Amino acid sequence: MRRFPFWSWLWFLLGAVYFVLPLWGTFDFSLRKVRDTLSLAAYQSAFSDPRFLETFLFSNQMAVVTILVSLALVVPTAYWVHLRLPQLRTVVEFITLLPFVIPGIILVFGLLKTYSSPLRVAGLALTPALTETALGPNTMLVAGYVVLALPYMYRAVDNGLRAMDVRTLTEAAQSLGAGWFTILFRIIFPNLRTALLSGALLTFAIVVGELTLATFLNRPAFGPYLFLLGQHRAYEPAALTIASFLLTWAAMGIIDMVTRASPGQKTVAGAH
Repeated sequence: MRRFPFWSWLWFLLGAVYFVLPLWGTFDFSLRKVRDTLSLAAYQSAFSDPRFLETFLFSNQMAVVTILVSLALVVPTAYWVHLRLPQLRTVVEFITLLPFVIPGIILVFGLLKTYSSPLRVAGLALTPALTETALGPNTMLVAGYVVLALPYMYRAVDNGLRAMDVRTLTEAAQSLGAGWFTILFRIIFPNLRTALLSGALLTFAIVVGELTLATFLNRPAFGPYLFLLGQHRAYEPAALTIASFLLTWAAMGIIDMVTRASPGQKTVAGAH
């Protein structure tokens, strides 16, 4: 008879309890706004605040832009490193790990210090200060988010590229007359769909819950709103925390359904 993996299940259950208990405590607390009654009053109060919808939509917009910019930056870079510069893989991996070492507060002050002054050449101002333009603060916010999400997005793309034969696919596509643009968008991107969705989910979670950059750049994001709400209310932040958690799991479910229904590896002949 097959032995029961007692220790494996024990550590799994301990880990599950470690993660589930705080969530259950937060959920239970969010239902106790009305004394001696379990109700959804905290959720109704939180969702009825117009600032909730404003900040949540803003963070979602920033998340989408961040994901697009990250994909445009990471995928071609990781693809070229795998194809032409494998000796630089260690260097690129080290660079992508720097956001773990450099705190967000240093990043945001660096952005403000660098772009709060106009670009000058020979004493002549060529561009206005980025902080004084209409889209300047949002641009800096997205740039900061891209840096924070870089370790997760690069790891997801790198793992996806390791799972395919990049060189063979590229050479086969070139033999059929495909250019670099066609190879990248019709061969590489379709084969990276699962990896890209995973990186996009992690990036979305980081952007929606981020606090430091949005606070110091004075952006109406969801993270600062949740922090300020917690300064003078107790139950509504707990309710919004549970709602954000459920939204993340819903996104994970969508990713699972999409990737499970996805076909096999994209062939060169089919893409061509």
